[in-house]
Amino acid sequence: MARIAILIDGGCLRTRTKQANLQYDPNHIEAVALKCPLTDENLLRILYYDCAPYGGSVKLPVSGKPHTFPGSDAWLRELARKDLFAVRRGVLKFRGFVPNKIPLASTHLTDADFKPSFEQKGVDMRIGLDIAQYANAKSVERIVLLTEDTDCVPAMKHARKAGLQVVLISLPNSHLAPELREHSDFLRSVAWP
Repeated sequence: MARIAILIDGGCLRTRTKQANLQYDPNHIEAVALKCPLTDENLLRILYYDCAPYGGSVKLPVSGKPHTFPGSDAWLRELARKDLFAVRRGVLKFRGFVPNKIPLASTHLTDADFKPSFEQKGVDMRIGLDIAQYANAKSVERIVLLTEDTDCVPAMKHARKAGLQVVLISLPNSHLAPELREHSDFLRSVAWP
């Protein structure tokens, strides 16, 4: 039996889940993860990488009025309590407001003409570090990776050079870059639970 670790890019899974009009919550994440292993694989751990929603106060772009984002990490804490799960947190940074449409539709702008812009920091690095750790420690034979981010390619190459197999998960409506497929050993399609 091949020993595996499943690594899930939360941003990728959330996007595909919402496109399929499914609810994104800890139970859904767990159900997707548990569909990834084959019967001849022994699951060591499920690592989930994501950021908590942004929480903080900012000034609106036109009126200057204060606006509070009520971010909560309760769902991440709930996920971390599930069997075999470990949550690796990045940071979500507020980067200001951007127009809803370009070019701007009106010369009389309101706060409603803008939307907040956020940037996720540190998630890709954490995925890469964990892949490298598993490769160096040889604690698993396979990395099962759910991502669409090509930033993972160097870590995938490292794992394969160290003798691990890399399985790339394809969800319904996935858009996998050719580089991801080129640097994986297997492509595994997983249906929605």
